[in-house]
Parts: sequence; structure tokens; C-alpha cells
Amino acid sequence: MLWTDSLDIAIALDEAHPDFDPTYINFVDLHKMVIDLKEFDDIPDKSGEKILEAIQMNWLEERE
Repeated sequence: MLWTDSLDIAIALDEAHPDFDPTYINFVDLHKMVIDLKEFDDIPDKSGEKILEAIQMNWLEERE
């Protein structure tokens, strides 16, 4: 997975952390959770606020 795969990342995060509420996660913690995914294979420093926000929004939508 790459940073541009925000929906796939959100699904993987939801599966890896089913009891975690992504509503109030800060971007530092979200970044760490993403790069810790075994399926993630991109440059860790390549993300930004917009990418992390897209991941968070997709994760919230997955929860609904």
C-alpha cells in the first residue's frame, strides 16, 4: 500500500484496530499506525496533513 491508497489504508487500520475510535486521533499517532501496517510499503516521510486527513475520513466512513 502507498500513501495514495487512503481507502485501503483505512480498511486495514479498521481491521487492525477494531476497538479504536479514529474520531479524535492526532496525525502523529495516525502516521505511526499507518507505517506500522504490514501491508504499507511507501516512504514514511512522503505523507502530509491532507493525506492523513483523507485516511482518517475514510476510516470514519468505514466505521459507519
